[in-house]
Amino acid sequence: MATTLESTGALERRLSLSVSMSEIGQRVDRKLREMSRTVRMPGFRPGKVPMKMIEQSYGAQIQSEVLGDAVSKAFSDAIAEHNLRVAGQPRIEPREVADAAEAGFTAVFEVYPEITLGDPGSLALDRVACPVGESEVDKTLEILRKQRTLWDAAARAAADGDRVTIDFAGKLEGVAFDGGTANDFAFVLGEGRMLSDFETGVRGATEGQTVTFPVAFPADYSAPNLAGKTAEFEVTVRKIEAPRLPELDADFARQLGVEDGDLEKLRADVRGNLEREVAQRLRNRNKAAVMETLPSLAQIEIPNALVQAESQTLAERAREDFKQRGMDVTNMPIPPEAFSETAGKRVRLGLIVGEIVKAHGLQAKPDQLRQRIEEFAQSYENPGEVIRWYFSDRERLAEVEAVVVEQNVVDWAFAKATVTDKPISFDELMASSN
Repeated sequence: MATTLESTGALERRLSLSVSMSEIGQRVDRKLREMSRTVRMPGFRPGKVPMKMIEQSYGAQIQSEVLGDAVSKAFSDAIAEHNLRVAGQPRIEPREVADAAEAGFTAVFEVYPEITLGDPGSLALDRVACPVGESEVDKTLEILRKQRTLWDAAARAAADGDRVTIDFAGKLEGVAFDGGTANDFAFVLGEGRMLSDFETGVRGATEGQTVTFPVAFPADYSAPNLAGKTAEFEVTVRKIEAPRLPELDADFARQLGVEDGDLEKLRADVRGNLEREVAQRLRNRNKAAVMETLPSLAQIEIPNALVQAESQTLAERAREDFKQRGMDVTNMPIPPEAFSETAGKRVRLGLIVGEIVKAHGLQAKPDQLRQRIEEFAQSYENPGEVIRWYFSDRERLAEVEAVVVEQNVVDWAFAKATVTDKPISFDELMASSN
């Protein structure tokens, strides 16, 4: 079968191909005869239905299926013949041919770009580091204590840091509004959970006292009926409690899973968990720095088909994210086009990373996979079960493999680039979203 290939753009190609109608007819005839052995029709036993009736009922459907398979195979053969890497799905349409013995088709598609990588030595990268010492362990233990704050009744006026339990009722121009009334509502003064005017009104009140004060809602407040308006609140203080941190003792250690209450074991556990967390955050920050820089290694055209597919994926993720937050997305338009710029960047980076992996043999090795899975497993109570869980499923292994490959690329980039090592404080690292 002869094919004709044309370049109609930087990455777009047009392929003309044809299939023999006599071969199609033979395949259709074979399928219909196979079907005749088992097909059922009213008034006939299986295997006794006249071929003419089978052709009338199923002929068009079978011919369409056979023709589709033939065109698909012809396209695959032509792609192999011309040594092409197709990006996305082709658009295949019929075309007229001079010979009625053949059916002609035209396939329009994009191919992957040829990528020539630049000198990785031209990259300039910052690599952050953060040691974990005794002070970092102390800070983490203090956070753990605060997360387990105890509350003691306080016979005094409410102050910042106290947990107050109140009844309140708010009105706009003397009329109660939705969400403006609650009983036994508890919050910690000074944390900013409530509007500033509200906290100011409660601060200094005593248990059993009722206070009335105005609260100005900001112009950008989430509830339109309250935005930019001032409401009057009546608040009755039911309870005032002062915070007390638990002692750093054997009981505290047991609460955190150290059965014998040994504080040194607790510190060792905290240090181990902290080192894993810090290492992961450092990996994420350093990976982000590398991935932001890698696109400068090659100037390439990117296939529109891949950008459109990635845009669709991002739109679906956004929709799912909104659903997870409890939002009704039934009538919410989330056009894939809104993600085109981000999708283009992701596709460009993915193509360049893929070329780096291929050119420098950075595929994941079995020992790397096992090491990373063992690292993941250490944060669980039964690491052995977690390791078996990963190795029992190919999809889960593929996820880990992708992580390992990314890290191989990051390590390669730092080995080749001009690198500046920069320390980062523990507090800054832990405050980041990475």
